[in-house]
Amino acid sequence: MKKESVVMNKSYAFALRVVKLYKYITIEKKEYVLSKQLLRSGTAIGALIKEGEHAQSKADFLNKMNVALKEANETEYWIQLLRDSEYISIKQSISILEDVLEIIRLLTSIVKTTKGTLIKQKQK
Repeated sequence: MKKESVVMNKSYAFALRVVKLYKYITIEKKEYVLSKQLLRSGTAIGALIKEGEHAQSKADFLNKMNVALKEANETEYWIQLLRDSEYISIKQSISILEDVLEIIRLLTSIVKTTKGTLIKQKQK
């Protein structure tokens, strides 16, 4: 039986929130460019983590987690830009920003731990 992945579960739940936010922004605010960027990067995080579950090596896993981390950072940027350009309210942005920041912290930890493991393996 496969072990539950906290970061996978959180990134999937986050992707659902991003999809719903995208639908809101396009329907209610008629904004299509920034929201599409948010949709792309916000859903890519979980997809990359999912890919990492079946990585061919630790190095491949590390690469997937690094790219997921970059996508999470980009997503934070798009949320801030949508907030500051008033497509979403400060109140709307707070919770979703907290979620992406938590994912960033988790991915940062995974990347650091995996790098450390790879360095130790090379030293043997």
